Amino acid sequence: MSHNHFIGKLLGIKDKNIKVDEDNWLKEDVRNGLRCKIISATLTYIPKACKCCGCVNAGSIVKNGTKLTHPLLLDMAGCPTYLELKKQRFLCRECGQTFIAETTMVKKRCHISNDVKHSIAVQGTCNISEKDIAREHRVSNNTVKRVFGAFYNTFRQTYTYLPENLAIDEFKSVKSADGAMSLIICDSDSHRIFDVLEDRRNKSITDYFLRFSQEQRAKVKTVVVDLYGPYQKLFQALFPQAELIIDRFHIVTQVNRALNMARIGFMNTLKKANDLKAKRDYRKLKKYWKLILKKEELLNGTEYRYHRLFKGMVTERGIIDYILSLDEGLRLNYNAYQTIVFTVTHRKPDLFRSFIHEKQRGLSAKMDQALKTFRQSERAIVNALSYDYSNGLVEGINNKIKVIKRTAYGYRNFSNFRNRIFIEYKLLEIKTVA
Repeated sequence: MSHNHFIGKLLGIKDKNIKVDEDNWLKEDVRNGLRCKIISATLTYIPKACKCCGCVNAGSIVKNGTKLTHPLLLDMAGCPTYLELKKQRFLCRECGQTFIAETTMVKKRCHISNDVKHSIAVQGTCNISEKDIAREHRVSNNTVKRVFGAFYNTFRQTYTYLPENLAIDEFKSVKSADGAMSLIICDSDSHRIFDVLEDRRNKSITDYFLRFSQEQRAKVKTVVVDLYGPYQKLFQALFPQAELIIDRFHIVTQVNRALNMARIGFMNTLKKANDLKAKRDYRKLKKYWKLILKKEELLNGTEYRYHRLFKGMVTERGIIDYILSLDEGLRLNYNAYQTIVFTVTHRKPDLFRSFIHEKQRGLSAKMDQALKTFRQSERAIVNALSYDYSNGLVEGINNKIKVIKRTAYGYRNFSNFRNRIFIEYKLLEIKTVA
């Protein structure tokens, strides 16, 4: 094989109509203050028909000089690399018009090779800012946006299919969005993003899902949401055949916050007291707040360790027993918290039902409100203890979205932001299929 073949293979030139110059194929020059490499090549072939009038070539199309272009290639040996490509110009004797030879390596009227665009698209799947991608590929930031924007139709919703199991949550959106919060919809089975809505308000959600046929909405089996009341009523109306599931994390969070507020309320009473013992107890409640929230079954009751505030050896179980002995209200709130956590952890729907309907005395207002919320969403919470689906996958995606925003120092345009989310999660799959 000739050197031309190996040079073309090294540069990623797959178009057989492009011939690298044999004699003086590599030059060096200074452009934009940088030393760059220039590869000389020629693009020529015999056209089958005229691009202007469509006349079939039967000797009527002749060569008519060349046009010099400099498409950008991927860097070679860390240097900017350009292809000095002489494109053949053709003259059609039938219509008298001229046209230029085309190649799959570079789009028409474009000076950036498709390999560079492909590399930009693949880099978009990594958590890198657009400016860094542009700087690495020696293009403008707008070029990167255009490459990402080319995938917009790929991620456009067709409203012909709905997953059987949905997981839905909101996240902080961009300033240009219609609402302060946007909505993310995921497939609970494939753990993939299904769509991202600009607005989480009821009207926007209703308008979106009503675009799907009634048959598609009837196929949805489960919908996982948080404890936000309007969501539950809305999704029950949109998916009448689906079972509503409350995310277990939000169940535990409700009683977690209630217990924390009860602890802080008791600490404030100790803070106002002038008693030395009360101040010591205040410091203990402040220091061991994580231990109070720990699952009771995981508390160590056999291993003694020295604790400065107790001035002696004591177990975790001993610390909790002492703290709960300080206040009856705190003990009752602690027991309610541990009961809810136990029923959620070990999936005890019957125990959960009986506990929330029991008459509880001595609980804080926040804990009472949490139990009242559980009673209002009883069926959906029982489903959470019966099904394995949760919003854990959505929370993980939300964390990734926050990282995307932080890396880019924020987004102004929601469409660009939505595109980048989908690119980071789906582009590699699309490229593999293609």
